[in-house]
Amino acid sequence: IRAIPWVFGWGQSRLTLPAWFSVGQALERWRGGDVQRLAKLQRMYHEWPYFRALLSNTQMALFKAEMHIAREYLRLAQDRPRAEVIYGLIEAEYERTRTQVLNVAGLRGLMEETPELAQSLSRRNLYLDPLNHIQVAALARYRGETDETKREEWLDPLLRSINAIAAGMRNTG
Repeated sequence: IRAIPWVFGWGQSRLTLPAWFSVGQALERWRGGDVQRLAKLQRMYHEWPYFRALLSNTQMALFKAEMHIAREYLRLAQDRPRAEVIYGLIEAEYERTRTQVLNVAGLRGLMEETPELAQSLSRRNLYLDPLNHIQVAALARYRGETDETKREEWLDPLLRSINAIAAGMRNTG
């Protein structure tokens, strides 16, 4: 699969996975529990603009991710037990990445250094969350409808939900 639809799909489900997945594992593995290595990463964060930008972008992607919304998409999986296992791995890496990034940045919460942006992103959720629920329902009905004519009736709401979520996320599509 090409990069654009791959990233777009993860954005639609509110995981933003390509932007943060494995960052936590890399930081944790390199640190290895060594306090001096954590101090080095913290110095890098404060002194090296590239590393700071990398972790700042990671913070924003983690902040935009909504794990409780992403979990709703599991209802669409054909193999629910396998989907639960995969989701569990993703959720664990989300928490690992969140913890590692906050430790390196010396923060208590994501986007703490940019409260105005955090507030702006939080406000979007009031509109995005219901759109995702509508999308999950539309997808389920579209996929489950055997009558082609009735199935086509769900295509327009589905496409509208895709466009609305992309517009609300403001960094996709």
